[in-house]
Amino acid sequence: MAGAVIAMPAQVQPRSLRDEAYEAIKQRIIMCLYRPGEALSEAAVSSTLGFGRTPVRQAFDRLMRDGLVEVMPRKGIMVRPISQDEIRDMVEVRLLNEGFCARLAAQRASAADIAALEANVARGARASAIDDISTLMALDREFHGVISAAAGNPVLGEFLRNLHERAQRVWFVSLRAPEHHQRVVDQHAAIVDALRSRDGAAAEDAVRAHIQSFADNIRRQL
Repeated sequence: MAGAVIAMPAQVQPRSLRDEAYEAIKQRIIMCLYRPGEALSEAAVSSTLGFGRTPVRQAFDRLMRDGLVEVMPRKGIMVRPISQDEIRDMVEVRLLNEGFCARLAAQRASAADIAALEANVARGARASAIDDISTLMALDREFHGVISAAAGNPVLGEFLRNLHERAQRVWFVSLRAPEHHQRVVDQHAAIVDALRSRDGAAAEDAVRAHIQSFADNIRRQL
């Protein structure tokens, strides 16, 4: 048809070396391959990961803003330790906000949301059976992301996304305990049951129990 505008597919911008270095170092910190309190040498990290020193330096700057590394006098860059105070603060904020989020989701979740959560739990059961921590981590974040979206409050959703990003390293520590894997799957299933039943109080209680279980498990390991 004359005058029709043909939509061109959006081009995906390639990631910069700075972004690639940031993601690589961040994942190693989250998975405790760079341990809490460990000093990081710009030269050593560059050599190990295959990046130039400039993108590594830029990545360190961003990781400092994220609170994952810090500058120590006479030591240089160090992976920020995980403190009991940090765990307490994260747990308090998650208990308050994610409990409310679950209550909203019980009212507003669609059938598609419930189906997505059920599929997530099924994948989690398979990952738990083989102690696949990386997959369990990804599924836990996806699970809470679906609930956040189902709550239908974009402001709360953005807040929780930032909180989950910050909490990843702490939650990985908890998932290092194999006995916790099936517990996570069972807790997720209980949350889905409450959401499916449209029981806001039960959904809030189930989410709070899930978060508290994570916190208790982390404290046992630190």
